[in-house]
Amino acid sequence: MSSRLKDIDFATKGDIMGTQSIPDYYGENVFGLKAMKKYLSDKAFKSLKNTIQSGGKLDASIADEVADAMKKWAVSRGATHFTHWFQPLTGMTAEKHDSFIEPDGSGGVIVEFSGEELVQGEPDASSFPSGGLRPTFEARGYTGWDPTSPAFLKEGPQGATLCIPTYFVGWKGEALDKKTPLLRSMKALSEQAERLAKILGIKCKQKAYSTLGGEQEYFLIDREFYYQRLDLVQTGRTLFGREPAKHQQLADHYFGAIKSRVMGFMEDLDREMWKLGSPVTTRHNEVSPGQYEVAPVFENQNLAVDHNMLCMETMQKVAERHGLACLLHEKPFAGVNGSGKHNNWSVTGPDGKNWLSPGDNPHENERFLIMLCAVIKAVDTHAGLLRAAIASAGNDHRLGSHEAPPAIISVYLGDQLNDIIEQIEKGGAKSTKAGGTIEVGVDQLPALPAHASDRNRTSPFAFTGAKFEFRAVGSNQTLSGPNVVINTIVSQALDEICTELEKAPKKDLNKSVQKLLQSIIKKHKRVIFNGDNYTEAWVKEAKKRGLKNLKTTPEALKEMTTKAAKDLFATYKVLSNTELQSRYDIYQETYETIIEYETSLSVDMARTLFIPAAIEYADLLAANIKSVEGLNKTKSTQTRKLLKEITTLTEAAIAAADKAAAAAGGDTGKARKAAGDLRVAVDGLEGIVPAESWPLPSYAEMLFMS
Repeated sequence: MSSRLKDIDFATKGDIMGTQSIPDYYGENVFGLKAMKKYLSDKAFKSLKNTIQSGGKLDASIADEVADAMKKWAVSRGATHFTHWFQPLTGMTAEKHDSFIEPDGSGGVIVEFSGEELVQGEPDASSFPSGGLRPTFEARGYTGWDPTSPAFLKEGPQGATLCIPTYFVGWKGEALDKKTPLLRSMKALSEQAERLAKILGIKCKQKAYSTLGGEQEYFLIDREFYYQRLDLVQTGRTLFGREPAKHQQLADHYFGAIKSRVMGFMEDLDREMWKLGSPVTTRHNEVSPGQYEVAPVFENQNLAVDHNMLCMETMQKVAERHGLACLLHEKPFAGVNGSGKHNNWSVTGPDGKNWLSPGDNPHENERFLIMLCAVIKAVDTHAGLLRAAIASAGNDHRLGSHEAPPAIISVYLGDQLNDIIEQIEKGGAKSTKAGGTIEVGVDQLPALPAHASDRNRTSPFAFTGAKFEFRAVGSNQTLSGPNVVINTIVSQALDEICTELEKAPKKDLNKSVQKLLQSIIKKHKRVIFNGDNYTEAWVKEAKKRGLKNLKTTPEALKEMTTKAAKDLFATYKVLSNTELQSRYDIYQETYETIIEYETSLSVDMARTLFIPAAIEYADLLAANIKSVEGLNKTKSTQTRKLLKEITTLTEAAIAAADKAAAAAGGDTGKARKAAGDLRVAVDGLEGIVPAESWPLPSYAEMLFMS
């Protein structure tokens, strides 16, 4: 096949590139500090570096010099165009390319790029989802340069484009994107962390900032299978498909040896991301056949979100080179694990240290205990908002299914921290459980140091060492939304904590801290759960505790419309009431639209592919019965039984298709149920109709033949 030949050609290229040392090409496609220092004057470099690293105010007077430096750097690397790269409310990225050339008046051109073009662009704001913020007759919108995320090059087949990360706002300054609220929420969290530092007497050396490491799960299948599946092409998931006899039951794919074809993809992906300055570091097989994961080192949250968006785009391009299709949907295949995007969140304080690192004696680490209790308080108070932040039609299929946590938001702390929390509740923490060692029982093998707490992979919001891991985020989602919520709710919790501590006399500060933490734990400990979140027992227990179980996206999104949500985001200037309402409207409309077109596509596929295949096979069976019984004068009992079974399922599929067609575009709950009933009938037919007569590649082919 031609795709296989392409693989071989690219593998050769990869071998050549692989001889380079990683540090030699790491970040070569990024206008980072190294390139800035080479192309900028000392004054401009120091000014821009201060803005990036220390949060200093951007000096507008250097814009022309920075633009010219960017242009020279980009053109030297083959760039012909530039674009403002932004993240509208579609959940994806957007870009409009403009060339560097300007007519010189003499029939030629000059290469120009001004500070004005760098700082501001003007895309049509009404053509993106805005929830009414920018109607068609009010189309003006602006993209603005974000200097804290470095410009980068996207390589094309015969050139490159300079991409400038930007925020996107309307003519009245309303946020029309994912980046603006994220930057606002980071600012709010930074201010409260620095406020706490002053109370505790911690010297501020820098701006505090939130950090992020986003683990990205995905599936790879042969591209030829992908193009044969209209449901995958149009919706990102299989609307039909019979579970294969063997899938993930033996857990033999997880961390297994990586197939050479997949390894080629992973090696290529690593190189592309390293050239973009993204510190991807981990790659491995995931639980389901055909499922994999890539994960980076922690970064500044804003940069980490940009890198994850780039990673998803790069994965698609690299997969195509290798004759593969990369599936990022949360549940592309029913019956096996879905894909998540584990959101590892932490805070670097103004002292430059990780404030969620417990240290050797967490019970004595005042700063850590305050942060820990702030997170517990925040999650319990705004669990509904956290659920809303990861709500989508795709994630509804995943949450509570197989490896995914349920829709109930709870916090896992582990034995060590749970013991400390219990001590504080009783009056004060005086000890920390030690981890010890693990003895294997073989003299030649070294003893392993054991952590003081186990890891809970069923918890949606788990403490995992020096960070909290929000495991409920869907693989196809941008990390901006969840982190906007986390940053803002923790900002509120810290604000309330600081307000109380500022009232306390300095000599009694420690006592005031202990008393305050004790009250927080007593009030919010219901959200702490260290057991198995997958069990029905936990669902019942959570209900007793008063924890919300918002199973569907419409239920979850309503949490965005509450007075508490409006007051929260408005108070910390992250989202105005109008901006928040716009997002609710967009997300609700997106959900309804997805359900409508998935249901309609299910009907079309059933009526034009599966039902005709079943009828054709039924005709063959009927003809066979007539022929055999005519010759042998005996009743073909088993063949008649098979014919009856396929006829019954075909009739059920026809009836279900009619119901689904009637439900499409109406009540989303009824539409999803009708489409589900149709799938049951069609998947039943797939188990009877001969494989060579079934019109689509099977799950077994797609998951195992990649």
